[in-house]
Amino acid sequence: MRRQLALILPPAALTGIALVAAGCGATSHAAASGGSGSAYGAATPAAKKAATVSTRSTGLGKVLVDGQGRTLYLFQKDKGTKSSCAGACAGVWPPLSSTGKGAVRGGLQAGKLGSTKRSDGTTQLTYAGHPLYTYAGDGKPGDVKGQGLDQFGAKWYVLAPSGRKIDDD
Repeated sequence: MRRQLALILPPAALTGIALVAAGCGATSHAAASGGSGSAYGAATPAAKKAATVSTRSTGLGKVLVDGQGRTLYLFQKDKGTKSSCAGACAGVWPPLSSTGKGAVRGGLQAGKLGSTKRSDGTTQLTYAGHPLYTYAGDGKPGDVKGQGLDQFGAKWYVLAPSGRKIDDD
């Protein structure tokens, strides 16, 4: 009996993980979110040093990015600076975590950069009051494949240097 469970459980577990990673109900940009994750490590929410927020030009205009050029997003389900994205959500939308205060570059306003404590005790950077996230489906710096996706209960948007969402709907 134990042997049968050992043979059945791994495929079932992998199927469940694949369903969660597939996006939990992605809509408008579902085809664009293809790929098995980030080629540059976006799926890791843990940070090893103080994070940097800067800007980069993309097809959506100038957007906020992290120190590796990954596009930063806001989650409309968040209430103020409190993150509503944990567990499987944070696996697909890794929070921009930092061990230090964080820094801005590229003409961004340092006064708009802040931080918030997450439920797991880590520190997540915020900009203009929005907790910041990367998207595991963005394969290279400057990708904006998460723009407008409806996942984990609300939509995700890239941020302009002003701190406002860029809404291309």
